[in-house]
Amino acid sequence: MVSPSSSPSSSGFFAICLLHSVVAVTCGGLMMFFLNEIAVFSHGSETARKLQGSTPHDQLLIQTSDSFAGLLLMAIGFLLFMVSFVKDRDFQAFFAKGCVLLHASMALWRVYFERRVDDLARDWPRQLVGDIMLSLSWVLFLIYSWREKYD
Repeated sequence: MVSPSSSPSSSGFFAICLLHSVVAVTCGGLMMFFLNEIAVFSHGSETARKLQGSTPHDQLLIQTSDSFAGLLLMAIGFLLFMVSFVKDRDFQAFFAKGCVLLHASMALWRVYFERRVDDLARDWPRQLVGDIMLSLSWVLFLIYSWREKYD
């Protein structure tokens, strides 16, 4: 007899994980290899120039930090890809709750700290909407799986 928690769930978890995986791998790759172009595109040329640093040492340190952040995003994307194949409903719900908490924490970070950085103050509302949308996808999955479990 198969317990309800280990039975295969809907393809929603798989789809959401793949979507988030593609976003993370793409953003990570762009951060690692095309950071200057992405900074100019998203922040404008003046702000991008300020974010590069003023001395060669600062520029190298910032480039290294951004490359490692991109590498971390790519690793998260590959991890999401691997997790998308897990069929255990209990794990899926636990993972989705953790992702909601992560995105909510990032949104709070943007509201309380990132908006105070003068060079980034104009961009935080757009990024906040992105965090809320990513979190909302997991919340909708949790609602759908809860409804599926108790119907």
